[in-house]
Amino acid sequence: MEQNSKLEKIVSLCKRRGFVFPDSEIYGGLSGFYSYGHLGNELLHNIKNLWWQKFVYGREDVFGVRTPIVMNPKVWEAAGHVQNFTDPLEGGKFNTMFKTEVGARKDETTTAYLRPETAQGMFANFKTLLDTTRGSLPMGVAQIGKAFRNEISPRDFIFRLREFEQMEIEYFIKPNDWQSIFEQWRVAMHEFFTLLGLPKVHELEVPDGDRAHYSKRTIDFEFEYSIGRREIAGLAYRTDFDLSSHAKYSGADLSFYDEETKERFIPHVIEPSFGVERILLAILDCAYTEDELGGEKRIYLKLAPKIAPIKVAVFPLLKNKPELVAKAREIYKNLKTYNLSPITCIFDDNGNIGKRYRRQDEIGTPFCVTVDFQTLDDQTITVRHRDSGIQDRLASAELPAFILEKIK
Repeated sequence: MEQNSKLEKIVSLCKRRGFVFPDSEIYGGLSGFYSYGHLGNELLHNIKNLWWQKFVYGREDVFGVRTPIVMNPKVWEAAGHVQNFTDPLEGGKFNTMFKTEVGARKDETTTAYLRPETAQGMFANFKTLLDTTRGSLPMGVAQIGKAFRNEISPRDFIFRLREFEQMEIEYFIKPNDWQSIFEQWRVAMHEFFTLLGLPKVHELEVPDGDRAHYSKRTIDFEFEYSIGRREIAGLAYRTDFDLSSHAKYSGADLSFYDEETKERFIPHVIEPSFGVERILLAILDCAYTEDELGGEKRIYLKLAPKIAPIKVAVFPLLKNKPELVAKAREIYKNLKTYNLSPITCIFDDNGNIGKRYRRQDEIGTPFCVTVDFQTLDDQTITVRHRDSGIQDRLASAELPAFILEKIK
């Protein structure tokens, strides 16, 4: 498939099946803003949950937080965003932060901004976060949240947006440890891409002059999208720039006293940062597949079971046979409540069995369970595998454990 053609097909599938679609489209939409239907929202949830499991629950030194979208505007002055967060426009500079107003008055004192990144909420609250967590270094603070940038030209579907979501960690360290810790996070980021099933992730060492003003070293992680190689995540050594700036502007003491060395210093920071929508687009780009099965052309999403929005669909072979429908409903309800497990499943009796298979293929459901007349005799069901179309027959009582094992 040609690059532009493949993206167009992905966009069409996403709208047709309720993954992602332009927001407020009945009014002509608004460039750079998208809504996510039930399938897209579930897929986003699975991505974010895997990230949280690996980088927060999977570690002893990283703590999850949530900070506001609107902060004291002095935060953005201290961070350099008011002066430097710009794009070139017609020979001048255009600040890409969205402005808003706080309170009833309308003057310069009430001007605020929608955050263009989640990081500063973690820097500005560093002292409180340090005191209320482990109180020692290294210490990581993780956040998943919305950010807003008034992009001059949002484009390429959900790759470049005006409202987007970030998964970021600010990892506070002792200055002399930065190189070894940077390498540890570089490896951990590749592990996460592997967990998502994403191949073709490359590293670009950002040279002097191209790095952000706060960075001493930056690696851009780039993915081979169908639209070309583009950035999907980044790893930056931000030195002590952020905490030093906030200490200077606020007058607060943001230093750390090391009991071992008896030294006081401003902590340095390693920042792994991931774009949620860019990961979603990469997953869709990898998963979109066209092939032939049983002599018929089909489109399907080859999603890993652990991130697929629906894990299993349950069908009665015929919708006009009450005994088959009742048994299929019984199996469906059992799956949904099995040991409070994360088996997202749906019941589908709309159309013939072939159409139901194709519908589930297109949304990436890895397993389809069919209840037929043999089920009524021996309590066995068929399980169809999405990618191959192969069907297994097993006892219905074994189904939940079978699905859970495949999800792992």
